[in-house]
Amino acid sequence: MAAIETINLTKRYGDRAALENLSLAVDEGECFGLIGPNGAGKTTLIKILATLLKPTAGEARVAGRSVGPAEARELRARLGYMPDGFGAFEPMAVEEYLAFFAAAHGLHGRERAEAIARSLALTDLEGLADADVNRLSRGVQQRLSVARVLLHDPQVLLLDEPASGLDPRARGEIRELLRELVRMGKTVLIASHILPELAELCHRVGILEQGRLVFQGTLAEARAAAMGERAIVVAVARDPERARALAERVEGVTGIEEEGEALRIRLAEGRADAATTEVAEAIVRAGLGLRRLEPAGESLESAFLRLTKGLLQ
Repeated sequence: MAAIETINLTKRYGDRAALENLSLAVDEGECFGLIGPNGAGKTTLIKILATLLKPTAGEARVAGRSVGPAEARELRARLGYMPDGFGAFEPMAVEEYLAFFAAAHGLHGRERAEAIARSLALTDLEGLADADVNRLSRGVQQRLSVARVLLHDPQVLLLDEPASGLDPRARGEIRELLRELVRMGKTVLIASHILPELAELCHRVGILEQGRLVFQGTLAEARAAAMGERAIVVAVARDPERARALAERVEGVTGIEEEGEALRIRLAEGRADAATTEVAEAIVRAGLGLRRLEPAGESLESAFLRLTKGLLQ
């Protein structure tokens, strides 16, 4: 069942389309990454899903509820929204900050105290309950923002650039926190420019450009779509030239390039599995010492650059 679903979702500002006929589905318990340059429509989409913007056309549902006004109040009790930016606040302690937002969610008395304690523990902030929120580092403020959106135990989390501006240590802390949330069964939608972070965290990604979804699928599918074909990397202990000659004779091998001490062997899609087996068998029969055989990878960043055109709104 989809925890987040949009059907032909469109948002226009005059003649400009921030989102255009966007259809997206995120499964329950999934960590889904939303990728795109500035102006691609990521924040617009998240704000619509969070019931903060009204779409021009199309449909959107989160946690089984429509983002429209009829179900918005009930939906907000089921989701947590973290914007890109901590905001500005009067001097207040971390615990006061969380108490304010807990009250906004209708949590009072013992229930509120338990929610605050739970959020502080999950984000490892118990020792900072009395600290001034304005004096916290950017990384700790981001963890506090996550603690805030967890107060009412939402099913779905919408996170806009949660690792933006963080140093490597703080990014690692946020990454581990998000992994824990997924282990807890939360559905997490992350919009981010930090592609290696998404590659480590997300089950699937969606790539936005000029308000349109140009790709939706697993990381492996993104890489395959970017390459346009499948490939393997093969390394042998002896006589790589002979290994190359043997591979060239296999039906379905469409090209071979050197990749360091290994060979990158491109394969026709319809013959990829069979050709991989035949290449391996030929090398083994020839006694060349098969040291390595694995699918050729492409970084998420490379796939993103290949799948998009660099267009801006």
